Amino acid sequence: MPLTLYVYGLAFGPIIAAPLSETYGRRSVYLVTLPLSLLFTLGAGFAQSFGTLLVCRLLAGIFGSPPLAVGAGTNLDLWPRIHRARTVSIYLLAPFLGPALGPAVGGYAAQNKGWRWTQWCILFLGGAIWIYSLGISETYAKIILAKRAKKLDLPPPSKPGPSGLAALKLLLTVTVTRPIYMLLTEPIVGLYSLYTAFNFAVLFCFFAAFPLVFRGVYGFSVGEAGLAFLGIAVGCLIATVVSIIVDRFLYVRKALRNRTAGGDGKIAPENRLYSAMIGSVVLTAGLFWFAWSARVDVHWICCLIATVFFACGNLLIFVSPR
Repeated sequence: MPLTLYVYGLAFGPIIAAPLSETYGRRSVYLVTLPLSLLFTLGAGFAQSFGTLLVCRLLAGIFGSPPLAVGAGTNLDLWPRIHRARTVSIYLLAPFLGPALGPAVGGYAAQNKGWRWTQWCILFLGGAIWIYSLGISETYAKIILAKRAKKLDLPPPSKPGPSGLAALKLLLTVTVTRPIYMLLTEPIVGLYSLYTAFNFAVLFCFFAAFPLVFRGVYGFSVGEAGLAFLGIAVGCLIATVVSIIVDRFLYVRKALRNRTAGGDGKIAPENRLYSAMIGSVVLTAGLFWFAWSARVDVHWICCLIATVFFACGNLLIFVSPR
């Protein structure tokens, strides 16, 4: 339940964060939401009841998700279309490495210090990242132009829409309900969301199998079972490299060829899907490999190698359409 509610928080947080980043800028969202997430992580670590733990984990997920959602917007602000896939591949490596490296550290922390230290590890690392982020600059063009106009004592750009309480009402009604409306009425939005949801569902269902296999079948300790997640990290690193290579030698070449022929460098978006075509085969192979080899009479290294294939295929599928 704490894991499930945290993931629900990751789903609902961007509904508020995305429109806020369009109004107040990317930097403000980063600097405000992360410390709130860390405060609820602190609350989870001090929780004295299961209910308190659930609430704190949910709120930690809600306030921890905006950097994930707004980070995609920052990439769009900084990089042109032709280079965007490579930067997004590196950017998405971080949230996929988190669930892989977290158990490797948290397993031994929980085994030797108690489960509360899993929250302290998140708190220490998140605090260091937040301090580092204090020096970041704004990347959203509208906010940059508004600040520049204020500095030069020029009239600010006109703001479409109301201000004050009316703006808050607009945020809570139109802005929040609009994504839900689009999800239900726009096929491309609904299908793409289903694509992403299925990808994450497979990932977290697979994570749930780790303690069942490595502790239940092979008798690993809590710390050793956490180290088994490092196979996921290796697979994610391989997927990032493969994605960049595929983009460089397929998508970028076609885009440059189009530009040389007098075009604008824009080619069909289907050209982004080569990585997913590779990942779909690798992911399926990893799942079958893991399931068939998870037996006492088969060495545990076979399952560990299968996790590398799974993670590689999963990330290739996830990153491909972006």
